[in-house]
Amino acid sequence: MEDMTVMENASERTSVGAAPPPAHPRPEGQDRYAISEVAAFTGLTAHTLRWYERIGLMPHVDRSHTGQRRFTNRDLDWLGFVGKLRLTGMPVADMVRYAELLREGEHTFEARQELLEATRRDVRTRIAELQDTLAVLDFKIEFYAGARRVPERPSA
Repeated sequence: MEDMTVMENASERTSVGAAPPPAHPRPEGQDRYAISEVAAFTGLTAHTLRWYERIGLMPHVDRSHTGQRRFTNRDLDWLGFVGKLRLTGMPVADMVRYAELLREGEHTFEARQELLEATRRDVRTRIAELQDTLAVLDFKIEFYAGARRVPERPSA
């Protein structure tokens, strides 16, 4: 199975503008986190983490000998990436599809790229819409600021 991390390969980590890998609470080899710890680190609820696992968005979570989930730094990285995808507005079904493609291996690079490019187009459209909205707000704010600066005329 391919590693499900934010940085999928070394060339992505060193590309211009790439974010540095996130700092992990524990070093590799000592990175076994309970679901409550992952919830605290990520801001996700334990319910959401279990749901992600159930729908196939996080199917690789290890279990302790007692059956408790044990997350790793790799899982934290993946959850960080999923969080970014959520911020894009990507539908959960598309996130699950991306995770499935990732698990299928390198032969799915093109399909993954297409999925991410479609999401990027959607994000750029939303950014343009937000910029137009911001321009309207700026205009209104300037209007009200200008209206307050107009001195009142003394009454006769």
